[in-house]
Amino acid sequence: MMIVKLARPLAWLLLALILFVTVSPIGLRPHTVTSVDTDRGGAYVLLGLAFALAYPRQWKLVAMLLITGAVSIEYLQYFTPTRHPRLHDAGVKAMGAALGLLAGWVINRWRETRAPRPVPLTER
Repeated sequence: MMIVKLARPLAWLLLALILFVTVSPIGLRPHTVTSVDTDRGGAYVLLGLAFALAYPRQWKLVAMLLITGAVSIEYLQYFTPTRHPRLHDAGVKAMGAALGLLAGWVINRWRETRAPRPVPLTER
């Protein structure tokens, strides 16, 4: 439960940050030492992981929303004069989200198997 409480605000904060970086003018884009595809994919891996941990029971809905959201956020670049949306970029983002969601799903399954089982009243 503690992971969910931490992951929810983190997931939404990451989404807001990714949205800002994606649709803001190109001059405001942060400069990193990695390639832009690594930046894109890595950001969406973290986003997918955070949302999978934040909403473990709704992982199918989260997967659908994040993958379509990656394409939609890329499409928003049409409204920013200094940006240029590309299908390749949307694909990298969607694949990153899918990898993060898969990692989160595995972690959630592992946590479920390690959770203590309640003892039935008849055995007490």
